Amino acid sequence: MCEYCGCQSLASIDELTREHDEVVRLISHLRSSHRDGDVAAMARVVRGIGAVLGPHTQVEEHGLFPALAADFPDQIAALEAEHRRIEAVLAEAAGGATPTDPAWSDRLMEAMAVLRDHILKEQDGVFPAALANLGTEEWETVEAVRARAGSALARPTA
Repeated sequence: MCEYCGCQSLASIDELTREHDEVVRLISHLRSSHRDGDVAAMARVVRGIGAVLGPHTQVEEHGLFPALAADFPDQIAALEAEHRRIEAVLAEAAGGATPTDPAWSDRLMEAMAVLRDHILKEQDGVFPAALANLGTEEWETVEAVRARAGSALARPTA
């Protein structure tokens, strides 16, 4: 996605961006399952999205967002509200369940549209703002949260 500001040169932002890329890849699989009415397949993909977003959201909400909240309180609050909206729909397929509510697949696709826009807001706004505004101590906090949260993605090989 974004490569213009250099924020991906930071390991923390690079990892968050790789997670975004994986989520976007997974969302692309939802479209065909939705078109085919295959709710079970959609639920499986959703669990994959949830596995990526779990640690990703922890890093953002316990590391990155608090460091930016004083300067961008409304934007951070809106992003956190979007996290809750997306998580609520994903939770319906957690634990191996296939949602039985016939409206779930449409709610899911709406939430995935929100998620795609959300990703763009982070990559075009939050990440460059973090690069410009965070100091060493804040980046160390982000890294400490990542160390606790882990990642669903394999580390890239050099």
